[in-house]
Amino acid sequence: MAKVAVVGAGIAGLSCARALIDAGHQVRIFEKSRGLGGRMATRRTAHGSYDHGAQYFTARDPAFQAIVKTWVAAGSAATYAGRIAQISAGEMQLLAPAEPRFVATPAMNALCRAMGIDIGIELECRVTAITPGENGWRLSWDDGGESGFDAVGLAIPAVQAVPLCAAAPDLAAHAGTAEYAPCWTAMVCFAEPPGVAFDAAFVQHPVLSWVMRDASRPGRAAGERWVLQANAAWSTHHLEAAATDIAPQLAAAFQALIGHSSAPVEMVAHRWRYALTSGTGTGCLWDAGRRIGACGDWCADGRIEGAWLSGAKLAAAMQLVF
Repeated sequence: MAKVAVVGAGIAGLSCARALIDAGHQVRIFEKSRGLGGRMATRRTAHGSYDHGAQYFTARDPAFQAIVKTWVAAGSAATYAGRIAQISAGEMQLLAPAEPRFVATPAMNALCRAMGIDIGIELECRVTAITPGENGWRLSWDDGGESGFDAVGLAIPAVQAVPLCAAAPDLAAHAGTAEYAPCWTAMVCFAEPPGVAFDAAFVQHPVLSWVMRDASRPGRAAGERWVLQANAAWSTHHLEAAATDIAPQLAAAFQALIGHSSAPVEMVAHRWRYALTSGTGTGCLWDAGRRIGACGDWCADGRIEGAWLSGAKLAAAMQLVF
């Protein structure tokens, strides 16, 4: 039995940890945030909850299709049949679903909580260094540290992984090739329904790229809570703006797009600095000699499915040397 540290409690890290635990290994996850899920995040406000990161996912790989089937059976996920449109040059066209879409229930982060239910997870623990020790790897954080890990998996954005894997320069160099773009997201609630003929839409627009009515998905409370995501170029240009300035701009852009004049009753913005990645296509990174690796959507194709598969692939690579 190996003792493994996983840094990051998004779906990639949880997938890696789950596979290792199922194989009989001891795993601890270290997460800098207060909760699980990474960009499968949920924000609760006075007007209800918003999934302000990923809002749905698809399943194409047979292994991921199999695990999604178990999630649906357990009530942790459900099929999403919302009306998704494409809006371009002011024209709206509903899209025929090319494949089944799924959402976690009752919120996107609930799936990650279910995955981590019996895993030892240290929350609000920001790992600052990973160094070789006398008996394996040592993880350090602001007010302490721990050694004795046989292997380490980094399930965090590549730009955050690079400084932590300095002891594995080839791994760090490969991770350093990953590219990201930011995404500003607004959570906006209206008292009056906007009166649109869609539940979500891909948008070709100077500001917006995606909009979704949160309550259109199964398990959500009723209400006109909308998640509005800005495109990469606009988000990059406004990267260091204050969230209080961003939310009204995204809300105004959406209202102008759909012709809705009712003032929002709530506007909150969140910046995803490392939101969009095209992926390296490697699946995962693994230095078998040093027993340190990395996984995440940036190792795959940028999707939730890719993140889960990346974590599973790293776990499989680890087990070859245990």
